[in-house]
Amino acid sequence: MTHLLKAKLLLSSLLISGLFAFISADPNVFAPDYIKNTMLKVVDWQLKHPKHKTTDWTNGAFYAGVFAAYETTKSPVVLDSLMAMGERTGWQPGSRYDHADDIAICQTYINLYRLKKDRRMIQPTIDTVQKLGRIPGKEVKNHGITWWWCDALFMAPPVLGQLGNELKDPSAFALNDSLYKQTYKLLYNQEEHLFARDANYLVNAAGEGKLESNGKKIFWSRGNGWVIGGLALLLQELPKNYPTRNWYVTIYKQMSERLIGLQQADGLWRSSLLDPDAYPGGEGSGSGFDCYALAWGINQGILDKKTYLPVVQKAWAGLNTLVSPEGRVGWVQPIGGDPRRNFNADSWEVYGSGAYLLAGSEVIKIKELVKR
Repeated sequence: MTHLLKAKLLLSSLLISGLFAFISADPNVFAPDYIKNTMLKVVDWQLKHPKHKTTDWTNGAFYAGVFAAYETTKSPVVLDSLMAMGERTGWQPGSRYDHADDIAICQTYINLYRLKKDRRMIQPTIDTVQKLGRIPGKEVKNHGITWWWCDALFMAPPVLGQLGNELKDPSAFALNDSLYKQTYKLLYNQEEHLFARDANYLVNAAGEGKLESNGKKIFWSRGNGWVIGGLALLLQELPKNYPTRNWYVTIYKQMSERLIGLQQADGLWRSSLLDPDAYPGGEGSGSGFDCYALAWGINQGILDKKTYLPVVQKAWAGLNTLVSPEGRVGWVQPIGGDPRRNFNADSWEVYGSGAYLLAGSEVIKIKELVKR
């Protein structure tokens, strides 16, 4: 039985049982004004509660969401905050040229450059990526490949795709292909259609390795959310006729199909995808990135609307149960590299806000969900 067939059977059982009532007691979560206002509230709350260095990977994810909120709302206040962020950092990435985390913030720099056409906004990013293409760096020395952890596939590939697209530079696409395929070969599970977080979570043919309490392999929700969210961002940049585009689309579709069957009745995904019963409520950041990526696929015509629309509807309704009245996105797992149980309704992180904002920016485009 394929993952898709299992997913369709699960959806049917949910419909029959009544659990598919879309948990949202409040249908307003699908109203355009509600979505825009809540996005602005999330942006405002998170900007007033900074936690990390601006060029940190956590803020790379957050500001990707803030830019999506600007595109959705056209708020001049949000745009001003983005420009102020870039000026504060001098448009610089982090200090490690070979570490994907340190260029995640560059996604936002490039998006702002597209509005302002000021070369100084992207020149440090160009210099960093060109250096990466020339000099492998110590990540390779220490781990054998540059992007040795699956989260990297959100942090760096969209940047390389943006530069390749904006500069009409095929070498940026080629560099991304090379590094991405190394990570895929090491971490992608061809049976589960999910990524291990890193080599520490691989299980050999004899079944030896780290396992969950139910004996299943460990596939981290946010880690896979990083990947599928990054794929959506990357595919926005790759030309339609780019030779390897279909390879990325295939991974995206395989992961999307798998995620259907792993969504829980409340619309969210648990911290550990294959052992949901062992973890507390839905995890906000992984669920947010999943909702974003699946909604994006519907809007692009890549995913079948009939199959995926109910999944996105449940996910968005579920995500909105995590947002406090003041705009804090809760139930977000703290920083870590594997599933954790140490979070609750009061747990927040900037990347949880970023994931919510990205999700809202795509959900609002689905006319079957959002009534104008």
